[in-house]
Amino acid sequence: MTATATFPLNFRTVPSQTARDAAARDEILADPGFGRHFTDHMVEITWTVDDGWHDAQVVPYGPITLDPAASVLHYAQEIFEGLKAYRHADGSIWTFRPEANALRLQRSARRLALPELGVEDFLESLRQLLAVDKDWVPSAPETSLYLRPFMYASESFLGVRAAHTVDYRVIASPAGAYFHGGVTPVSIWLSTDYNRAGRGGMGAAKTGGNYAASLLPQNEAYEQGCAQVLFLDSLEGKYIEELGGMNVFLVRHDGTLITPSLSGTILEGITRESIIQLARDRGHAVEERPVTVDEWRDGVESGEITEVFACGTAAVITPIAQLKSRDFAIGDPAAPAGKLTMSLREELTDIQYGRRTDHHGWMTRLA
Repeated sequence: MTATATFPLNFRTVPSQTARDAAARDEILADPGFGRHFTDHMVEITWTVDDGWHDAQVVPYGPITLDPAASVLHYAQEIFEGLKAYRHADGSIWTFRPEANALRLQRSARRLALPELGVEDFLESLRQLLAVDKDWVPSAPETSLYLRPFMYASESFLGVRAAHTVDYRVIASPAGAYFHGGVTPVSIWLSTDYNRAGRGGMGAAKTGGNYAASLLPQNEAYEQGCAQVLFLDSLEGKYIEELGGMNVFLVRHDGTLITPSLSGTILEGITRESIIQLARDRGHAVEERPVTVDEWRDGVESGEITEVFACGTAAVITPIAQLKSRDFAIGDPAAPAGKLTMSLREELTDIQYGRRTDHHGWMTRLA
């Protein structure tokens, strides 16, 4: 389904009567964690099959009322996005490649038979929220305001079909530095009993069902002392795909980056795409192709593979020290972060926080 409206939506704002004062807000921003605290307002827009997108507004943050028969509760027809707002040194507030998030939300909507929200309306929903909640963007190093746009089927109907009423929302949560005390390489667990997605499924969509599929193997990873879980392809069980919420890269000794190709079962990460561009800007070769676990293991043993890292919105780039499984381990859990890994992370975060020139026009000012 495509967006019915062919003009920009007009937003109205309903100020919160219970907004936190500066002292209460500053107390939260001093140690926000991740996903634990939320700003005073949220965006909501309604879509119906007859009227398209309408009733765009910024309203006080609060509970969502759903009928017990709401389609999302029974058929999981929902999608979401994740991006950050960064406060630059001059106090202005920017976000990173939001058009890419808007387009990915549209692709996810198509896969789940949800209506597509226009790119400009998506961007305006972020601007409107930041217009009233800009003071929630922290200024401490490596902190940000995490933005979570999401869309769900709200129609009260138990028939198995695409919903005729859908709600779009944006909430925001201040986020502290992902790595306290510096970036630390992690160990990850190789799942051999479970798959994240299958061919023809929803692996390329950013939908909650994919993350739900990762939770049980993620618990298994925690039990093995690992921070994340890595999934293999569902057909042959030998090609690496992605972590529960991050894409993965291998680095050869000659500086070549290798990452699994997008095959319809892997989420098209915006951080992934940005890293590929930055690496190519430096003259590094980048190979997007199928990658086996055996290639990873043999490459580490021979010295061909010198660095491994994962990437995503929350952590940006996370060095991987070791891959563990029931039968073998690849790498050394005490291995330091790779030089290229950390250099790319520094370059990308410098762009996001306005410390380095944005040659690609990736940053968009929100406030």
